[in-house]
Amino acid sequence: MAVKIRLARTGTKKKPFYRIVAADVRSPRDGRYLEKLGIYNPCVEAKTVELVKERVQYWLDQGAQTSDTVNGLLIKAGFDIKPVVYIPKEKKPKAEKEG
Repeated sequence: MAVKIRLARTGTKKKPFYRIVAADVRSPRDGRYLEKLGIYNPCVEAKTVELVKERVQYWLDQGAQTSDTVNGLLIKAGFDIKPVVYIPKEKKPKAEKEG
């Protein structure tokens, strides 16, 4: 089972509030999750991030991947995580038609 640490949105319309959760990659964004790891509130002036650091580290040690947003939040919180860098695949050259 592949696990991803990501955000699950709660709150009301135009007032988002997020849970930081460890979830199976096949689960929907706001659906079932394995464990709640913290909260993120972007609506207050000083954006609030609260984490259960021991559990976050446990999931990272187990091989859980992080989403881009959570990766940035964890780096700001002091976790030693390499930033996620996506390298695009090289496109195969199109075969020229002989004719």
